[in-house]
Amino acid sequence: MIRFYQQEHPILVSVDCIILGFKDGEINALIIKRKFEPLQGERSLLGGFVRENENLDATVSRVVAEYTGIDNVYMEQVGAYGDVDRDTAERVISVVYYALIDMQQFDEKRRKQHNAEWININHVGQLIFDHNRLLEDTIRLLRRRTETQPIGFNLLPEKFTLPQLQSLYEAIYQQPLDKRNFRKKVFEMDILERLDEKDKSSSKRGAYYYKFNKERYDQRLEKGFDFSL
Repeated sequence: MIRFYQQEHPILVSVDCIILGFKDGEINALIIKRKFEPLQGERSLLGGFVRENENLDATVSRVVAEYTGIDNVYMEQVGAYGDVDRDTAERVISVVYYALIDMQQFDEKRRKQHNAEWININHVGQLIFDHNRLLEDTIRLLRRRTETQPIGFNLLPEKFTLPQLQSLYEAIYQQPLDKRNFRKKVFEMDILERLDEKDKSSSKRGAYYYKFNKERYDQRLEKGFDFSL
């Protein structure tokens, strides 16, 4: 194969992925202890280098599936990071994504295999390179997206209660929300489908389960409905 641009120095391109999950009222990030140098044993986000015949979306999908055992998750690109000295070993440009998963589907064997752990986003501590900045930028973007789109449903199981939904939004925004106003706005969206089943784990009366109705959401979206809370 003819090689062009031989006068240029090759630069590595990687994908870093912030995998987020929700459990017990907390937003958690999946963090690993790095298995190789440089900075072996230090805490790191998940990632991988872009392969020769792979586009960015394929790379991040591969990384997410490898570390979680889950396919077809919600992902969005955060941005590209290319500070010259961001990686102490090589010149590496990283394209960053975040992925939202239902932690009930998470393959626990993968966590042990990759020496990973779920950590509350507020208690992650020091990460390698510029990974703390990547995480901070991701959380800011997640909050902006949540203000206008119901992407938070990707962090919930297929069926959930309204208290669980409110707890999720409170975890994302890091502040309490008024129960009456929250439910009023949610019902105005008209994108939830109430099930006959109840969760009675916390009270005898129980709370109805709901599920997200994507078809109804798409219809409302076409009409320009405001999904902000």
